[in-house]
Amino acid sequence: MSEKNVGPDRSNITIKPKLIAIVLIVVVVLAAVLSSFYMVDQTEQSVIMLFGKFNRITGPGLHTKLPFGIEKNYNVPTKVVQTMPFGFRTEQAGVSTIYDRSDYPEESIMLTGDLNIVDVEWIIQYRIVDPYRWLFKVENRTKTIRDISQSVINLLVGDRAILNVMGSERTSISVQARDRMNEIFEDYELGITITTVQLKNIVPPAGEVQDAYEDVNMAIQDMEKLINEGKESYNNEIPLAQGQAAQMLQVAEGYATERVNEAKGNVARFNSVLTEYQKSKDVTRSRLYIEMIEDVFGKKEGTDIIDKNLDNFLPLKSLQGGVQ
Repeated sequence: MSEKNVGPDRSNITIKPKLIAIVLIVVVVLAAVLSSFYMVDQTEQSVIMLFGKFNRITGPGLHTKLPFGIEKNYNVPTKVVQTMPFGFRTEQAGVSTIYDRSDYPEESIMLTGDLNIVDVEWIIQYRIVDPYRWLFKVENRTKTIRDISQSVINLLVGDRAILNVMGSERTSISVQARDRMNEIFEDYELGITITTVQLKNIVPPAGEVQDAYEDVNMAIQDMEKLINEGKESYNNEIPLAQGQAAQMLQVAEGYATERVNEAKGNVARFNSVLTEYQKSKDVTRSRLYIEMIEDVFGKKEGTDIIDKNLDNFLPLKSLQGGVQ
């Protein structure tokens, strides 16, 4: 039994040149459309190159360009603050950042101004402000940033004593380092600005030096603790003493006011008596005398008032109660 081919006869199918041209045109148009649009994120700016030469910079959004690579776009994150560590590395960033505490002595070991050795860890944070300079002015951007940052920190640490680097001069070093780095990067036309230089961990090298420094730190902490306790005691006692002093002053002022008013009243009463006395001196003199006698003898019992000029005075008191 022989087999029979019942399918279509493909030997007669031909592809017309017109169809090929249409397909090619569609592919070219599609490629042109796809290569004519590009998207720039909100945190980016895009540098456009025309035949490899800088043409323009565009902001966020959907943009068009010449197709087929005639114009190329390079998106640069200009709104993102980037961080670069020195003396350590970040293994995992996030809410709880995990750091790689491996030794990087070529970055962190430095000589201070008083010829001591110190281990300094720090970070810098920077933002790209000129995407064109960032892309084309410096060849090895990361290495340049690291080298300049290390040079500046070494210079500032080398101008100070070790205790100042670890203590009072930390903030000053950070501020001066940021300003000097920005000046150098501006001269290099790197297109970035340093926003923060933060000194993290500053310790002496491991060994006797570090042990001695820890003893000094403990002494400083004890001193600060005693100072804080003294300030607390001062804040508790001084307001109380001030309140008591204010109260005593108020009492004294009240007493002074009372005495002054009393004196003024006595003066006014004396002036009124003086006025009456001047009107009728005899009557007033007699009245004052009588009032004085009453005031002196009125509260005493068993007192008799007699006239010393009487020659034959009969002591009636002796007859009534016995001779006294």
